[in-house]
Amino acid sequence: MTNNFTKYKKIIDYFRGEVASKDFETKFAAKSAHIPKTERFLLKMEIKRLAAPCSRLVDLRGLVDGECKPFQHEERTHFLDDVAIKVFNENINLYGIYTLGVYEAITNTENNFRVIYQKEKAGIKVTQETKPKVQQVLEKSQYPAKLYKFSEYYNRSEERMNFSIAILVTSEEGKIECHSSDISINGCRFRLPSTTKIQMGQIISIRFLGLEEEFEFGSSDIFNYEVRNVQLVDTMQLVGVKRVYHDDNVKDGFKPFLTGFIQGNKRRYKINLDNTISALLTRNFEQYVLPKSNELPVFLSGQDEKLRPKYALTCLNNHKIFEYWQDENKHSTLHFLITPDRIKRLKKLFVLGKALVVYSFIHHSQGKSYFYSADEEQLKGDEGFMAEFLGFAANKSDFAITSLTISDVKKDKVNSFYTLSDSLSKKNQYLNFPVSEENVEKINELSYLVVANDITNENSTAIYRTFPADNVNASKIKAFGHKRISTPCIVEEIGINYKNHRQESRFKFKTDVEVTHKDLSWSAQSLDFSASGLKLEFEDAISLNKGDIVYLSFTNLQKITSSFELKSLPYIIVRINEKKTIINLRVQIDKHKHIGKAFFKALIEKNKDKLTLDEYASMVQGLVKPLRNIYSSSVNIPNLIIQTSGSRYKFEALGCAQEYGKLMPTMRELSDKVGHYNLYPILSNLSMTNALMLNLKKMHATDQPITEVLYVAINSDAENIEERVITKVASELNTLKLQDMFIKGALKRGHFLCLQLKLSRTNVPDMDYLNPELSYISSYAIHRGKQVEQEIWSVAGVVQVLDITQEAMTRTRLGLN
Repeated sequence: MTNNFTKYKKIIDYFRGEVASKDFETKFAAKSAHIPKTERFLLKMEIKRLAAPCSRLVDLRGLVDGECKPFQHEERTHFLDDVAIKVFNENINLYGIYTLGVYEAITNTENNFRVIYQKEKAGIKVTQETKPKVQQVLEKSQYPAKLYKFSEYYNRSEERMNFSIAILVTSEEGKIECHSSDISINGCRFRLPSTTKIQMGQIISIRFLGLEEEFEFGSSDIFNYEVRNVQLVDTMQLVGVKRVYHDDNVKDGFKPFLTGFIQGNKRRYKINLDNTISALLTRNFEQYVLPKSNELPVFLSGQDEKLRPKYALTCLNNHKIFEYWQDENKHSTLHFLITPDRIKRLKKLFVLGKALVVYSFIHHSQGKSYFYSADEEQLKGDEGFMAEFLGFAANKSDFAITSLTISDVKKDKVNSFYTLSDSLSKKNQYLNFPVSEENVEKINELSYLVVANDITNENSTAIYRTFPADNVNASKIKAFGHKRISTPCIVEEIGINYKNHRQESRFKFKTDVEVTHKDLSWSAQSLDFSASGLKLEFEDAISLNKGDIVYLSFTNLQKITSSFELKSLPYIIVRINEKKTIINLRVQIDKHKHIGKAFFKALIEKNKDKLTLDEYASMVQGLVKPLRNIYSSSVNIPNLIIQTSGSRYKFEALGCAQEYGKLMPTMRELSDKVGHYNLYPILSNLSMTNALMLNLKKMHATDQPITEVLYVAINSDAENIEERVITKVASELNTLKLQDMFIKGALKRGHFLCLQLKLSRTNVPDMDYLNPELSYISSYAIHRGKQVEQEIWSVAGVVQVLDITQEAMTRTRLGLN
């Protein structure tokens, strides 16, 4: 509304449905004669606005005190409670069609939580107890996704050949004739009816009836096998067995026979590729997800009170966390975030499936940075001070909320070998080269892996800023400050990327640069350069943004050349760090050749031997792969893989190393497909999902992730998914009171989850990393190789889902106390 028309409600109600009538102007003039002319005009515009046709869908689930259900009107399906349905029918009869007036009437009913909250805020007594109904009905109730467990590539020591022949199995239960599924030199699989009893570890004997007709194996045609696995498929048992040798000295003719038989016939009968395909897809999703990780893995060395951060795996998305914990000299201060005391608390919380939430801010004075941090456990003893601390910290420009989890360093995961048979693996050394003894020693010195997630978001920060902090005890705040140390803590930064996606080589080079933009100018120093771009660092934060065109002048370089004029050269900013002190630039070419590009190209060609190449992959040679392998085996937050399917996107793959928290078990329970997870709690809010997909189409691989926050209520006792799960985005619950009502309603009927979703555009795959297994698959099954390759190239984005329930519940509890 352009004005407050509450006092004219009777007039507005009177003219519902009258705007189109011929005598509207006459009636309105008579009814509004006592109203000042300016207000009369605005009132008429308001009545006409409310009479305008509307196409908005209304979803009141979780927003009103009532049970919502589908309500069909014309071709639209709304979700309304009984009160809203009554108001809808009343207004639709008056207006004649679905208008903005009808829409606003049903979204402002007396039992709407927003209306209730506004009345409470205004001091109007509300006698009705709020009882939000947890219900949600949408077109789809199943979003099945298969889980690919990172770092699990179960290797086979032998190739399996798909081969079906008659065999005779003898066990304690007697003899039964069946058929094999596949065979290897030392094992096979066969099918048995589900009624036949067979146990793991049981010794059985097998006679290969289908081979005896054509071949002889020596002194015996009956061989002993041990049952290693049993899988139930429909009404049949798929039994896997391994050969048992009682006497190594006895000459066995069957083993060499199978060796030659499989080698000679594996193209005819085809190799069993299921294990390799599964491993390849898992490896593929890993190499898409890890370089887009929003969490910062930090490896610790030392023991007890001497525990210190040693290595950090960084990428474009998580680098802002690494940058945040740096002082004015670029020295790491991660030891302020990950202290020995916090590690003790982390270990206790990890057993309970909880993270440790840390609140921090940075105070800048006389060119120095002073860090303050406090975790939930430190503050929970005094909730009054906790609220004051958060209100004070949130009003600082460098306020951050970090979630920490801890795990042991899985040193048995340092190597990641192909799943191909041993004989073929030896030909492919790209991945199978073992970690050197020197690096094994470095890894053995590591104690724990701590993962830091930045869970700061605009919604929560805005709420924290409303916490009263005028009377905060300064001495108590000071107690959470970290003392500056004279000897910097060295944390080595290691790039997590699988492949260097740079199109040109970069060289480290420092020189003074003058930067101008419009009427402003700054002095900067270059950090590195390539022919088409460079990186600059400024002493203080600058008022520039990504996409700005700036003009550079190289005063010192101009002294060494007269062939090029190195003044006012146009560059475009392609990346800027969180603190706005470092920018990445690319040449901006309009019509003519860029002089800067020509100069740097000539500089590189003439000084290749003198320039220092900027090695992006790792600061520590050979450590990136084993540390990345260890981290991938510890990823405990789900990653939704977004793949293209024609012109649409699909969500059919989920990647992580292990289940952690409530989200994954909840999605597993909601699934009607065995071995799959139902992504309904994440994807059922179509307005949010559609908005994310529209953003994905516009995103580039170098863009920062887009963040969305979901509030999810789970009613475990409801019969169907539509009644069990309800989701609301943060913008729908934009006040603390609405959030509190939603959370209380969820906890009353089941449990509550708050999820932070971060969407990233993925880069192109590293085919050198995937080709050995892909080539092996294609050599035996071309059609399957093409299908897998299509899967590899179809990945467009990743949504990383972090559970921030702890922080959300703490925020609402403190805010309403």
